[in-house]
Amino acid sequence: MKNILVTGATGQIGTELIMKLRHIYGNDHIVASNIREHKENPIMQSGPFELMDVRDASRFFEVATKYNVDTIIHLAAFLSATAEKKPLLAWDLNMGGLINALEVAKELECQFFTPSSIGAFGPSTQKNKTPQDALQRPNTMYGINKVAGELLCDYYFTKYGVDTRGMRFPGLISYMALPGGGTTDYAVHIFYEALKTGKFTSYLRKDTFMDMMYMPDAINSIIKLMEANPDKLHHRNAYNVSAMSFSPEMIAAEIKKHIPTFKMSYKIDPVRQKIADSWPNSIDSTAAIQEWHFRAVYDLKTMTADMLKRIKL
Repeated sequence: MKNILVTGATGQIGTELIMKLRHIYGNDHIVASNIREHKENPIMQSGPFELMDVRDASRFFEVATKYNVDTIIHLAAFLSATAEKKPLLAWDLNMGGLINALEVAKELECQFFTPSSIGAFGPSTQKNKTPQDALQRPNTMYGINKVAGELLCDYYFTKYGVDTRGMRFPGLISYMALPGGGTTDYAVHIFYEALKTGKFTSYLRKDTFMDMMYMPDAINSIIKLMEANPDKLHHRNAYNVSAMSFSPEMIAAEIKKHIPTFKMSYKIDPVRQKIADSWPNSIDSTAAIQEWHFRAVYDLKTMTADMLKRIKL
């Protein structure tokens, strides 16, 4: 990777990923792009930025050629809860943007990454220790987009030889950027509210288990996968990865170890609860471990301590 274009750059993953990539490869070699500017975001001052709607194929190609891009990390997407509210717009952005990104990667012979999600699984999938190769029948627009995206990336690899790579992320937790419309967002907001108000109202039931990962592990995993030997990558675009599985009541209990007066209450959002119930409780990351040595460092205890230390209100 020499010149990398990152779409959806000001989102939850993009903000931390770009800063890490610029540290490794140099500021001028990492091009951030987004549909709108976020002047307060640290990526805006540390390197090149381009306004770009990923649904605009000609603009996508223009930006990629301007910077002689050899790697595309495509993050622009609507997340699960937002996609359920605006399913047609989600299809347009998630799939239209992806096909444009893959076409640019094909034409310019770029290495390519886009994340999939545990949302690619559905209610009929094995719930505990969900295997790498499992039944995928999601019942959300987001999940349908992710399954179609995995298959589309496989297609561009087998038909055109595009070096596509990806992984099924769990919920991601970050202190640098707030999430934007996902079902697992509570696991970020709870830390901010614990520090700001000392209380939090969860929109998921207290016993709802989902896989999670701290953002530093997610960022390192993307870089590690992109630098891995392509001959070892048998699953390429759909690696299960996870670091921990917990419920709202478990993360609340961990926060109380640091903030004893913290109080948790519950007001269930039926839309997000239904989505969460359709996803696995925990997934099996064996294929990622075996094929490119995936490893997560943070667990619930160490992540909680770090989040509470780093959040700036």
